Amino acid sequence: MPDTNMENRPGRSRLELNRQISLREENLPEKKTAEDALLASEKRYRRLFESAKDGILILDADTGKIADVNPFLLELLGYSYDALYGQHIWELGVFKDIAASKEAFRTLQSREYIRYEHLPLETCDGRTVEVEFVSNIYLVDSIRVIQCNIRDITARRQTERALEESGAKMRNILDNIGIGVTLISTKMEVLELNRQMHVWFPAVNPGQRPLCYRAFNSPQRGELCDNCPAVMTLRDGTVHEETMQIERAGGMRTCRIVSSPILSASGEVSAVIEMVEDITEKISLESQFRHAQKMDAVGQLAGGMAHDFNNMLAVIIGYAELALDKVNPPGPIQDDLEAILRAANRSTEITRKLLAFARKQTIAPRVIDLNKTLAEMLRTLQRLIGEEIELTWLPGTNLWPIRMDPAQLDQILVNLCVNARDAIGHRGRLTIETDRVTFDKTYCDAHPDFVPGDFVLLRVSDDGCGMDKKIRDRLFEPFFTTKGVGRGTGLGLSTVYGIVKQNQGLIRVFSKPGKGTTVRIFLQCHEGDAVMPRKNIYTESPKSHGKTILVVEDEAVILNLIRTMLERQGYTVLTAGTRDEAIRLAEAHITKINMLLTDVIMPEMNGRELAERLSLLKPNLKVLFMSGYTANVITHRGVLENGVHFIQKPFSMKNLALMVHEILGQE
Repeated sequence: MPDTNMENRPGRSRLELNRQISLREENLPEKKTAEDALLASEKRYRRLFESAKDGILILDADTGKIADVNPFLLELLGYSYDALYGQHIWELGVFKDIAASKEAFRTLQSREYIRYEHLPLETCDGRTVEVEFVSNIYLVDSIRVIQCNIRDITARRQTERALEESGAKMRNILDNIGIGVTLISTKMEVLELNRQMHVWFPAVNPGQRPLCYRAFNSPQRGELCDNCPAVMTLRDGTVHEETMQIERAGGMRTCRIVSSPILSASGEVSAVIEMVEDITEKISLESQFRHAQKMDAVGQLAGGMAHDFNNMLAVIIGYAELALDKVNPPGPIQDDLEAILRAANRSTEITRKLLAFARKQTIAPRVIDLNKTLAEMLRTLQRLIGEEIELTWLPGTNLWPIRMDPAQLDQILVNLCVNARDAIGHRGRLTIETDRVTFDKTYCDAHPDFVPGDFVLLRVSDDGCGMDKKIRDRLFEPFFTTKGVGRGTGLGLSTVYGIVKQNQGLIRVFSKPGKGTTVRIFLQCHEGDAVMPRKNIYTESPKSHGKTILVVEDEAVILNLIRTMLERQGYTVLTAGTRDEAIRLAEAHITKINMLLTDVIMPEMNGRELAERLSLLKPNLKVLFMSGYTANVITHRGVLENGVHFIQKPFSMKNLALMVHEILGQE
């Protein structure tokens, strides 16, 4: 511990020596009272000096030597009195900045005052303490001395730095969040903005304390905004929320504004924190999600309806064909039956469009070259749109192959071209283009429904009448049409939409009234070579050559129809309407059965489960599935699994015969 007892110090301060000399020279009785008063004053000064809770350092103003140090400063620095007494201040490292040069001492001599707000001092054991250092020059008994008052502010500085770090951290957080934050006074003045608000409103300068309703509106408002949440928070001291339209660079944006009160010590609202979130894209995505939910709900309904309707159409088409075979010679009845077939086939196309929209149609995708496939369709498409409309074909170069059912591509092009023809009216131009497109992460971040990767672009453009936003928003809804009564079902574009989504593609429509329409479809590229689909051509229905087929169908009328169709082709047919009956027949005739023809959707056991059960009895049993739709029993997202054979209801007798013939491998 440093020695702080003045009586035990080996040396005495210069002030004490001067005082003793003065007393000896004036050794007069009449001075006794003055001397006592002086001694009392000196004693009081010494008591204050010794007990002060701030450091006190006395310097000789002429020489700069230390004349006295109080105990607090000795304890703070960890030095003894003798280690400091009589030393020049600039020779002591303890005083760092002062000791670095005599210049500070000369400044003090000339100004007679110097102040350091933050001065680092070094203790005896090498620690650093921060002090507030104030020096003044005084005359004591005609001697100029410097009194330095030193206050330890280490703890205060640590607190200040902690607050600064906390403030910087909070500022960093506020500046890096994706919402705008504003501090608003009780007079509706903008006091502070975070970085996001500066980006949105670069012209707003909080130093000017602009009124918020003027600063954040273009043009400026002359009064408070209607339903302003900040005003309501100032009024009742609670949190308020509002959705507003705010003009920003780039257009009008929809923003969610939440205001929260800042309370004083007395509980009164002293300011408002207002948080602004741009929810324009969020609202758009929610709208798209609701639209997708609505489309999915309609799709579920369409799939269920199509299943039952296809069963009835299968009966109509099948028995009409059987009746036509019995008409001999041809007569009026044949014309009636053919009219029934035409109507049934047209109804079949409607149900297939419903299934395409619902993404429940069964597809058999192949790797194809889009340019080659489209080139083969051009003549058919030209006949479809008529000679008065010019068809322009602009194929892209070096396209990547795609994997898609060619029949679906036919559906897309036919529907788009029919819509373009109707939009053009008489004379005009229809352009079909292909190209390669690559989306990177940056683009996809700005367009949430896009995914990075390589795509093949199919673009169909026309110079027809175009559409306004109201029509564009409902474009893919089933049964929505702008055509007159009897001119359209409203399933064309909804079919295209369903096909594109089923193939994990993207579709965009750009149109304005009087400016025509462009439909862009992005199909994922496939890594592999393109393979053109194999075409089987039969001039007449093949015969059975004694094969046996087990038919399983829970609808009795369809079961009887299929039995009749196959028996006319020469096949031996076993029929079952239930699971148990099918298993019993299979166990009894398994050696004779060459193929299982089963419905996919049945009570008790679906078609796939039945096929797996019977394959235990005969591992190489051929299987053909049939259904109005497969409900993903034999498909994945509507795509047939490898090696699975499927025929879509309703089917004609000829198509059934061809499919069975191909599966059984007959010549």
